[in-house]
Amino acid sequence: MTPDEQTQETEETPAVPVRAQPRWQPLGPIGRRILGALAEKAKTTPDGYPMSVNAIVNACNQKSNRFPLMQLAADAVEEALEGLRGLGAVGLIEGYGRVAKYRHYLYEWLGVDKVELAVMTELLLRGAQTEGELRGRASRMEPLADLPALRAVLQSLESKGLVVALTPAGRGRVVSHALYPPREMEGLCAQYRQSSLGGEPAGAAPRPEAPATRQPASIKDEGSPAPGKPSPAASTMPAGQWDLPTAIRRDIEALRAALAQLQSDVHDLAARQQEIDQEVRGLKDSLGG
Repeated sequence: MTPDEQTQETEETPAVPVRAQPRWQPLGPIGRRILGALAEKAKTTPDGYPMSVNAIVNACNQKSNRFPLMQLAADAVEEALEGLRGLGAVGLIEGYGRVAKYRHYLYEWLGVDKVELAVMTELLLRGAQTEGELRGRASRMEPLADLPALRAVLQSLESKGLVVALTPAGRGRVVSHALYPPREMEGLCAQYRQSSLGGEPAGAAPRPEAPATRQPASIKDEGSPAPGKPSPAASTMPAGQWDLPTAIRRDIEALRAALAQLQSDVHDLAARQQEIDQEVRGLKDSLGG
């Protein structure tokens, strides 16, 4: 029996024990987005997993919990899935009627446990982010009580070569996954080296205060103030207005994560309805209806 034909396992338990020698390697942006989407949906909406190509396209292109935003076509996703199958990162699962379904093999491919996979999933979906952002977002899939708990996971992932720190240790440290191709990784590190001299790195992921449906980085926001110039709203804000207590900031992060999950669930339900309609049409055709 080939890996593609293995019986589906529950997402919380890897199909086989974690391998001593993981098989991961750098990937392009489409492959990274597909793996992140598969791992996310396996944890958050297991009833819709494994996933059809159509469901994977919708998950890759959804507006919530993604940076940058993408508009991938089905043929591009299918081509990337074939490449990921060749690498052993995903498998094609049979026994779901006329619609092909895919699952990930990231536990074995990356050599991680379930909490480490939750952290990697968020990094694959959003790219570089601060430890505080990462803890709040990954906690929707696996519990991470506080920053020390996250840092223990990050330390393990760094030792496996899967995570890199882009800024020095301390408050607001920015981390990223290490699955970028060499040229892309060099560019990312250069952006954050430049930011150490002052200002945001070019192409950095927006902070949580930005709207959930923000535009991709390649689209200029014509309403943004000039660099270094405060917006009118900011200029009228009393000093210290945004210096919120830690408990309130945590509540806000939790509410944002819950809203993002609700938006994701709506996309998943719509994708599942499309799959059901497709399967019903196929059944009617096979019965001569």
